[in-house]
Amino acid sequence: MANISMKMLAKELRLSVSTVSKVFTDSHEISEQTKQKVLELAKKLNYVPNPYASSLRKRKSKTIAVVLPEVADSFFSVAINGIESVAREKGYHVLIYLTHERFDREQAILTDFQSGRVDGVLISVSNETTHDEHISEMMQRDIPVVFFDRVCEETATTRITTNDRESGYLAAQHLIEQGCKRIAYLTISERLSISKNRLTGCQQALAAHHFPFREEDLVVCTDDETENYAIIKKLLQRKDRPDGIIASVEKLTAGIYLACKELKVAIPGNVKVISFSNQSTAPILNPSLTTVTQPAFEMGKMAASVLFNSLKKSDNPLKSETIIVPSVLIPRESTGR
Repeated sequence: MANISMKMLAKELRLSVSTVSKVFTDSHEISEQTKQKVLELAKKLNYVPNPYASSLRKRKSKTIAVVLPEVADSFFSVAINGIESVAREKGYHVLIYLTHERFDREQAILTDFQSGRVDGVLISVSNETTHDEHISEMMQRDIPVVFFDRVCEETATTRITTNDRESGYLAAQHLIEQGCKRIAYLTISERLSISKNRLTGCQQALAAHHFPFREEDLVVCTDDETENYAIIKKLLQRKDRPDGIIASVEKLTAGIYLACKELKVAIPGNVKVISFSNQSTAPILNPSLTTVTQPAFEMGKMAASVLFNSLKKSDNPLKSETIIVPSVLIPRESTGR
C-alpha cells in the first residue's frame, strides 16, 4: 500500500488539508466529532503524522530535551516516565541527554540546543555545576528551561523539587528515635542544593535533640563505586564509628550494605541505615531498607506540564518559583530497634 498522506485523508473525508492538520495538533477550532472521524480513519489506514514536516513550517521541532546527570539512579528512570506521559499527550518527542556528572558536558549539550534543535529543556544539573550562565544564555534565546530535583536556585525560572530540608530533618529524627546517638551523613557533593538542604535538615534535627554533628560525620563520596566502597569501609572501621548512617543519594546504598557485610557490622544491630532512594528493591533487601522516597513520577510529570504550558502560550513566561512535591519516609528493617 502507498504511504498515506494527510492530503489523502482530507480527500477521503471531504475535508480541507488544513482541517485535518489541525486535528493532529489538537486545535480547539475543530469539533470533537470531526476529530473523531479523522483519527478513526488515520488509525484504519495506519497513517502516522510527520511531526518534523509540520515543525519546519511552524519553526518548531516538536521535541523537548531532558538533561540528566545519570539514569542509573531509579529516581531519574521514574521521572522520565512522568515526563513522557505528558509529552506523548502533547504530541512531542523526548530526547534524553546524559552529562555523567560533568559540567563541561552539560555546557556543551545546552550550547548545542541554541541552534533550535529543541523547543524546551527539562534539566537536573550535574554535581559540578556551580553557576548558570549556560542556562541563562538558552533562556535569552527564548528556549524555556525548567529545573527538577537538582536546581540552580538563582536562575529565574520554575524549579520542581521535593522538601529536601524537611526530609533530611525527618531522616535524622527517625534515627534518633530509634536510639542512634552518632549519625554520619554521606553525600556525593557539597555543592548541590539538594545535598546541602538535606544536610541542613539533618543538622537541625540533631541540634533540636542536643546531639553534636562533628566535621568527620560529613562523609564526601565520589561517582566511583570502588572509591565509595573504600570510603564507607574506612568510616565503619573508625573507633568512634556512627551508629546511624544517612545516604543522601541512592547509589551509596550498595556500598554501605557490602561494607557492613564484609566487616560483619550488623544492620540494624550495630548501625542503622536510611537512604534517599526510589529503589523498587528496597523492601526485599536483607534487611529491608528504610527510605526517604521522592515522588519521582509526579515531579517529572509536573515539570513537563509546566514546560508545555509555557510552550503553548508564547505570552506566558515561566515564573521564577519553586514548586515542592513532598517526599515520604518509609520505615523498614534497616532502622529497626
